[in-house]
Amino acid sequence: SGVMETKSDQALVGVQNYLEKAAQNLKPSAPIKFHISSRTDSGVHALANAAHLDIQRAPGKAAFSGKQLVQGLNYHLKPEPIRILSAQRVPSTFHARFSALSRTYIYRLLLGCAHYSQIPVFERDLCWAPAGGPLDIPAMKEAAKFLLGTHDFSTFRSLNSETPFRCPVRTLLQLEIQPAPGFLSHHYQHRGLEFWEVKFKSRAFLYRQVRRMVGALVAVGQGRLAPQDIQELLEVKDARAFPPHAMAPASGLFLKSVEY
Repeated sequence: SGVMETKSDQALVGVQNYLEKAAQNLKPSAPIKFHISSRTDSGVHALANAAHLDIQRAPGKAAFSGKQLVQGLNYHLKPEPIRILSAQRVPSTFHARFSALSRTYIYRLLLGCAHYSQIPVFERDLCWAPAGGPLDIPAMKEAAKFLLGTHDFSTFRSLNSETPFRCPVRTLLQLEIQPAPGFLSHHYQHRGLEFWEVKFKSRAFLYRQVRRMVGALVAVGQGRLAPQDIQELLEVKDARAFPPHAMAPASGLFLKSVEY
Protein backbone atom coordinates (compact mmCIF):
# COMPACT_ATOMS: atom_id res chain seq x y z
CA SER A 1 0.00 0.00 0.00
CA GLY A 2 3.04 2.29 -0.20
CA VAL A 3 5.46 3.34 2.53
CA MET A 4 4.00 6.69 3.50
CA GLU A 5 1.53 7.14 6.30
CA THR A 6 -2.12 7.13 5.21
CA LYS A 7 -5.02 8.84 6.96
CA SER A 8 -7.41 6.76 9.07
CA ASP A 9 -10.27 7.16 6.58
CA GLN A 10 -8.33 5.54 3.72
CA ALA A 11 -8.81 1.89 2.76
CA LEU A 12 -5.09 1.29 2.15
CA VAL A 13 -2.75 1.39 5.13
CA GLY A 14 0.85 2.55 4.63
CA VAL A 15 3.93 0.74 5.93
CA GLN A 16 4.63 3.75 8.17
CA ASN A 17 1.28 3.26 9.94
CA TYR A 18 2.17 -0.36 10.77
CA LEU A 19 5.66 0.61 12.01
CA GLU A 20 4.33 3.36 14.27
CA LYS A 21 1.55 1.15 15.64
CA ALA A 22 4.13 -1.59 16.45
CA ALA A 23 6.38 1.00 18.16
CA GLN A 24 3.51 2.33 20.28
CA ASN A 25 3.00 -1.23 21.57
CA LEU A 26 6.50 -1.00 23.09
CA LYS A 27 5.03 1.58 25.55
CA PRO A 28 7.26 4.59 24.77
CA SER A 29 6.81 7.68 26.91
CA ALA A 30 6.17 9.90 23.86
CA PRO A 31 4.49 9.21 20.46
CA ILE A 32 6.77 7.62 17.84
CA LYS A 33 7.36 9.04 14.38
CA PHE A 34 9.24 7.03 11.73
CA HIS A 35 11.22 9.01 9.13
CA ILE A 36 11.64 6.74 6.12
CA SER A 37 14.43 7.05 3.57
CA SER A 38 12.57 6.22 0.38
CA ARG A 39 8.91 6.85 -0.33
CA THR A 40 8.05 3.76 -2.33
CA ASP A 41 4.64 3.72 -4.05
CA SER A 42 1.78 1.30 -3.61
CA GLY A 43 2.72 -2.04 -5.19
CA VAL A 44 6.49 -1.40 -5.02
CA HIS A 45 8.62 -3.72 -2.87
CA ALA A 46 11.60 -3.05 -0.58
CA LEU A 47 14.39 -5.54 0.09
CA ALA A 48 15.95 -3.09 2.56
CA ASN A 49 14.53 0.37 3.15
CA ALA A 50 15.87 2.50 6.01
CA ALA A 51 14.22 4.69 8.65
CA HIS A 52 15.07 6.52 11.83
CA LEU A 53 13.02 7.10 14.96
CA ASP A 54 13.43 8.63 18.41
CA ILE A 55 12.14 6.38 21.17
CA GLN A 56 11.95 7.39 24.84
CA ARG A 57 11.15 4.97 27.65
CA ALA A 58 9.46 5.76 30.92
CA PRO A 59 11.75 7.12 33.69
CA GLY A 60 13.78 4.36 35.35
CA LYS A 61 13.57 2.00 32.35
CA ALA A 62 16.79 1.22 30.48
CA ALA A 63 17.07 2.32 26.85
CA PHE A 64 16.26 -0.34 24.27
CA SER A 65 19.21 -2.09 22.68
CA GLY A 66 19.17 -2.53 18.89
CA LYS A 67 18.44 -6.23 19.34
CA GLN A 68 15.52 -5.58 21.73
CA LEU A 69 14.03 -3.07 19.29
CA VAL A 70 14.28 -5.49 16.36
CA GLN A 71 12.65 -8.32 18.34
CA GLY A 72 9.96 -6.10 19.87
CA LEU A 73 8.93 -4.43 16.62
CA ASN A 74 8.92 -7.72 14.69
CA TYR A 75 6.75 -9.33 17.36
CA HIS A 76 4.07 -6.70 16.78
CA LEU A 77 4.53 -6.70 12.98
CA LYS A 78 4.04 -10.47 12.82
CA PRO A 79 0.83 -10.55 10.73
CA GLU A 80 2.24 -8.15 8.08
CA PRO A 81 4.83 -8.77 5.32
CA ILE A 82 7.08 -6.18 7.01
CA ARG A 83 10.24 -7.05 8.96
CA ILE A 84 12.88 -5.05 10.79
CA LEU A 85 16.24 -6.47 9.67
CA SER A 86 18.54 -4.55 12.02
CA ALA A 87 18.67 -1.51 14.28
CA GLN A 88 21.53 0.57 15.59
CA ARG A 89 22.01 3.76 17.57
CA VAL A 90 22.89 6.81 15.44
CA PRO A 91 23.83 10.42 16.28
CA SER A 92 20.99 12.94 16.48
CA THR A 93 22.34 14.60 13.30
CA PHE A 94 21.47 11.48 11.26
CA HIS A 95 18.39 11.62 9.01
CA ALA A 96 17.27 8.48 7.17
CA ARG A 97 16.11 10.44 4.13
CA PHE A 98 18.50 13.38 3.88
CA SER A 99 21.71 11.63 5.01
CA ALA A 100 21.47 8.96 2.27
CA LEU A 101 24.36 8.99 -0.22
CA SER A 102 22.57 6.81 -2.77
CA ARG A 103 19.65 4.49 -3.36
CA THR A 104 19.69 1.37 -5.52
CA TYR A 105 16.59 0.01 -7.21
CA ILE A 106 16.12 -3.24 -9.14
CA TYR A 107 13.40 -3.73 -11.75
CA ARG A 108 12.59 -7.36 -12.63
CA LEU A 109 11.43 -8.24 -16.16
CA LEU A 110 10.11 -11.63 -17.28
CA LEU A 111 10.47 -12.43 -20.98
CA GLY A 112 8.90 -15.28 -22.91
CA CYS A 113 5.27 -14.98 -21.74
CA ALA A 114 2.80 -14.78 -24.60
CA HIS A 115 -0.02 -14.24 -22.10
CA TYR A 116 -0.14 -13.11 -18.46
CA SER A 117 -1.49 -16.55 -17.48
CA GLN A 118 1.99 -17.95 -18.26
CA ILE A 119 3.61 -15.96 -15.42
CA PRO A 120 4.64 -18.50 -12.74
CA VAL A 121 2.29 -18.19 -9.76
CA PHE A 122 5.28 -17.75 -7.42
CA GLU A 123 6.32 -14.66 -9.40
CA ARG A 124 2.91 -12.99 -9.45
CA ASP A 125 3.16 -9.28 -8.56
CA LEU A 126 6.97 -9.62 -8.31
CA CYS A 127 7.90 -8.88 -11.93
CA TRP A 128 6.60 -7.39 -15.19
CA ALA A 129 6.06 -9.61 -18.22
CA PRO A 130 5.72 -7.15 -21.14
CA ALA A 131 3.49 -8.49 -23.92
CA GLY A 132 4.55 -8.73 -27.53
CA GLY A 133 7.38 -11.23 -27.85
CA PRO A 134 11.11 -11.00 -27.09
CA LEU A 135 12.89 -7.74 -26.30
CA ASP A 136 15.93 -6.42 -28.18
CA ILE A 137 18.29 -6.30 -25.18
CA PRO A 138 21.28 -4.78 -27.12
CA ALA A 139 19.04 -1.86 -28.22
CA MET A 140 17.90 -1.37 -24.61
CA LYS A 141 21.54 -1.29 -23.43
CA GLU A 142 22.36 1.28 -26.10
CA ALA A 143 19.38 3.42 -25.02
CA ALA A 144 20.40 3.11 -21.35
CA LYS A 145 23.68 4.95 -22.06
CA PHE A 146 21.72 8.16 -22.75
CA LEU A 147 20.18 8.05 -19.25
CA LEU A 148 23.48 7.66 -17.37
CA GLY A 149 25.01 10.76 -15.82
CA THR A 150 23.51 14.12 -14.84
CA HIS A 151 20.39 15.25 -16.70
CA ASP A 152 17.17 17.19 -16.34
CA PHE A 153 14.80 14.22 -15.99
CA SER A 154 11.58 16.27 -16.28
CA THR A 155 10.20 13.97 -19.01
CA PHE A 156 10.83 10.94 -16.81
CA ARG A 157 8.86 12.03 -13.75
CA SER A 158 5.16 11.81 -13.05
CA LEU A 159 3.56 15.05 -11.98
CA ASN A 160 2.37 15.37 -8.38
CA SER A 161 1.91 18.06 -5.74
CA GLU A 162 5.68 18.21 -5.08
CA THR A 163 6.65 18.74 -8.74
CA PRO A 164 6.84 22.57 -8.64
CA PHE A 165 9.17 22.46 -5.61
CA ARG A 166 11.62 19.73 -6.65
CA CYS A 167 14.58 20.27 -8.95
CA PRO A 168 14.32 17.82 -11.89
CA VAL A 169 18.10 17.42 -12.23
CA ARG A 170 19.38 14.04 -11.04
CA THR A 171 22.60 12.07 -11.50
CA LEU A 172 22.17 8.44 -12.49
CA LEU A 173 25.32 6.75 -11.16
CA GLN A 174 24.58 3.26 -12.46
CA LEU A 175 22.23 1.64 -14.99
CA GLU A 176 22.78 -2.03 -15.81
CA ILE A 177 20.64 -4.57 -17.66
CA GLN A 178 21.57 -8.14 -16.78
CA PRO A 179 20.09 -11.67 -16.90
CA ALA A 180 18.89 -12.79 -13.48
CA PRO A 181 17.58 -15.90 -11.75
CA GLY A 182 13.86 -16.27 -11.15
CA PHE A 183 12.40 -17.92 -8.08
CA LEU A 184 12.64 -21.71 -8.74
CA SER A 185 13.21 -20.89 -12.42
CA HIS A 186 15.60 -23.84 -12.92
CA HIS A 187 12.56 -26.09 -12.47
CA TYR A 188 10.74 -24.65 -15.47
CA GLN A 189 13.57 -23.80 -17.87
CA HIS A 190 11.79 -25.89 -20.54
CA ARG A 191 9.15 -23.15 -20.74
CA GLY A 192 11.62 -20.70 -22.27
CA LEU A 193 11.09 -18.00 -19.65
CA GLU A 194 13.91 -15.52 -19.04
CA PHE A 195 14.35 -13.11 -16.15
CA TRP A 196 16.26 -9.85 -16.54
CA GLU A 197 17.07 -7.17 -13.96
CA VAL A 198 17.52 -3.46 -14.61
CA LYS A 199 19.58 -1.87 -11.84
CA PHE A 200 19.51 1.87 -11.09
CA LYS A 201 21.63 3.81 -8.62
CA SER A 202 21.34 7.52 -7.79
CA ARG A 203 21.48 9.75 -4.74
CA ALA A 204 17.74 10.37 -5.19
CA PHE A 205 15.03 9.78 -7.78
CA LEU A 206 12.07 11.81 -8.95
CA TYR A 207 8.48 10.66 -8.53
CA ARG A 208 8.04 7.45 -10.59
CA GLN A 209 11.29 8.15 -12.46
CA VAL A 210 12.51 4.54 -12.37
CA ARG A 211 9.21 3.14 -13.64
CA ARG A 212 9.18 5.63 -16.51
CA MET A 213 12.80 4.86 -17.43
CA VAL A 214 12.06 1.11 -17.44
CA GLY A 215 8.93 1.64 -19.53
CA ALA A 216 10.87 3.69 -22.09
CA LEU A 217 13.67 1.07 -22.24
CA VAL A 218 11.12 -1.71 -22.77
CA ALA A 219 9.50 0.36 -25.55
CA VAL A 220 12.97 0.47 -27.17
CA GLY A 221 13.28 -3.32 -26.71
CA GLN A 222 9.92 -3.75 -28.44
CA GLY A 223 10.93 -1.51 -31.35
CA ARG A 224 8.31 1.13 -30.49
CA LEU A 225 11.08 3.63 -29.73
CA ALA A 226 14.62 3.91 -31.13
CA PRO A 227 17.54 4.23 -28.70
CA GLN A 228 18.09 7.81 -29.93
CA ASP A 229 14.52 8.68 -28.90
CA ILE A 230 15.59 8.40 -25.24
CA GLN A 231 18.02 11.28 -25.72
CA GLU A 232 15.29 13.32 -27.42
CA LEU A 233 12.87 12.64 -24.54
CA LEU A 234 15.51 13.93 -22.11
CA GLU A 235 16.06 17.07 -24.17
CA VAL A 236 12.34 17.90 -24.36
CA LYS A 237 12.19 18.26 -20.53
CA ASP A 238 8.41 17.89 -20.44
CA ALA A 239 6.55 15.17 -18.49
CA ARG A 240 3.68 15.39 -21.01
CA ALA A 241 6.02 14.32 -23.83
CA PHE A 242 6.44 10.86 -22.30
CA PRO A 243 4.79 8.18 -24.49
CA PRO A 244 1.31 7.31 -23.17
CA HIS A 245 0.91 3.92 -21.44
CA ALA A 246 4.70 3.38 -21.40
CA MET A 247 5.23 3.51 -17.63
CA ALA A 248 6.25 0.17 -16.14
CA PRO A 249 3.92 -1.25 -13.47
CA ALA A 250 4.82 -1.04 -9.77
CA SER A 251 4.96 -4.84 -9.31
CA GLY A 252 8.45 -5.33 -10.80
CA LEU A 253 10.17 -2.60 -8.77
CA PHE A 254 12.29 -3.29 -5.67
CA LEU A 255 14.23 -0.86 -3.51
CA LYS A 256 17.39 -2.91 -3.05
CA SER A 257 19.40 -0.77 -0.64
CA VAL A 258 20.06 2.68 0.78
CA GLU A 259 23.70 3.66 1.23
CA TYR A 260 24.96 6.06 3.92
